[in-house]
Amino acid sequence: MPGGRRWFARGPIARLFDRSGVVFADRREAGRELAAALMPLKERDPIVLALPRGGVPVAFEVATALEAPLDVVLVRKIGAPGHSELGLGAIVDGPEPQLVLNDDIVRLLDPDPAYIEAEKARELNEIERRKAIYRGDRAPLATAGRVVIVIDDGIATGGTVTAVLRALAPAKPAHAVLAVPVAPRDALPALAREADQVVCLATPDPFFAVGAHYRDFTQTTDEEVVELLRRAAQARERRGG
Repeated sequence: MPGGRRWFARGPIARLFDRSGVVFADRREAGRELAAALMPLKERDPIVLALPRGGVPVAFEVATALEAPLDVVLVRKIGAPGHSELGLGAIVDGPEPQLVLNDDIVRLLDPDPAYIEAEKARELNEIERRKAIYRGDRAPLATAGRVVIVIDDGIATGGTVTAVLRALAPAKPAHAVLAVPVAPRDALPALAREADQVVCLATPDPFFAVGAHYRDFTQTTDEEVVELLRRAAQARERRGG
């Protein structure tokens, strides 16, 4: 429905704003628009979890507007043999890192289990590297019993965020929200089964790569992630949170 607005509901205030063809200036602008859509959650004292690296600038704007704590959720895609862009699944950090596989793709490709284990080990090494840079000695935010907003800069297939939401579920958050600026419309129904609420600002049709719907999609650096997490922590300290 180009030019129209549709509502995609799961849960009492879940919303999907359809603005087909929209192009965001950059991640920060997308974050400010996403924050406006998420503002009804501010009174529920949420925490914001960003998928690094590109999700962090988006999530920073949301956390600032909602006066919410900001953290990263460390996840790495497990690519298919010879086709790294095709996700077999993802490994998500935690006290016991969780490997979440896409059963349909695994059945189709039937990869060697040794390949999956090797990729899992390699991506866990990258998770550990990022954890040391982004968090240092700081403990991750506790999600049990909290309203948790998971944010990325966009969704292509949804495999990585599905893994994050499934890994988050055992901690029993009070309300799990997936919030993104842009995604293909046909990816959202499956994601709605993984979260209590899905908020997506734009569902362009046709949908290309996530970056095609931003004018500036410059790669986010580790240094930018560290700086935004530092600024969010300082703001939290000033609020006494």
